[in-house]
Amino acid sequence: MSDVIALIFDFDDTLAPDSTTGFLADMGVDVEQFWNDQVGPLLFQDDWDPVPAYLYQMIALSESGTHGPITRERLEAWGRRLPLHAGVETLFSRLREMIRVQHPQVQIEFYLISSGIGDVVRQTPIAHEFTDIWASEFIYDDAGAIRFPRRIVSFTDKTRYLFHIQKGIVGPASRNKPFEVNRKIAPDKLRIPFEQMIFVGDGYTDIPCFSLIRRSGGVAFGVWDPKHRDKRSRAWGFIQEGRVSNLNQARYDDEAELYQWLEEAVESLAGRITLNNRIYRG
Repeated sequence: MSDVIALIFDFDDTLAPDSTTGFLADMGVDVEQFWNDQVGPLLFQDDWDPVPAYLYQMIALSESGTHGPITRERLEAWGRRLPLHAGVETLFSRLREMIRVQHPQVQIEFYLISSGIGDVVRQTPIAHEFTDIWASEFIYDDAGAIRFPRRIVSFTDKTRYLFHIQKGIVGPASRNKPFEVNRKIAPDKLRIPFEQMIFVGDGYTDIPCFSLIRRSGGVAFGVWDPKHRDKRSRAWGFIQEGRVSNLNQARYDDEAELYQWLEEAVESLAGRITLNNRIYRG
């Protein structure tokens, strides 16, 4: 029996304000024009997928020279300055301590699956908290500027990484093995079953993860950024459609309702694992 819980997060608007919009604004780009006039027509006129559409327009922006090239250095520097939602920086240590005290035989691991840019999120002050991070990635030209996407994480792409977590195909040892996740593993050999996963996300790209986790007996939480109340109605739709277990503001301090629900979900899973292991081991 597995004694590990996986708490899996989206990033943009879940743990922090939208990192790509923030990066573009920091460059001096008119972000409404970027999303509405450049990315929008690709989606609604040319049938692009949303994630490659924004990556493509970022490359076009970089090559235009209007605001200078978009380099790895600029992306990483933004990641180090990127603001996080309330309570995020201490969220992980609080949950680890709760598990250590109440269920010392159970482990909790944290994962990040994002449609945002990996070179940004890996530089945030919480990056070290995650057992693994999967996000969209660029390759760079000889001058250091973004050239082409080498990984796109969108919609059902996100569920691929849930299977990585389930099978234990994580960390440096899993790199450069693009087909390893398809390997069949017996149910009793799975490292973290779906029913021992909690997924937290805010947007349309998270819907496949919401559905897979809930259908498999895990827990899915929908969140909305309190600074963008217009997104609350979108998130409310996830409740109405039964895609998430609960909906809360994206705040993680001790008094925040979301944190209390997360703590309750983690404690409940840990208690179930402890009980099952007692029965299994006699």
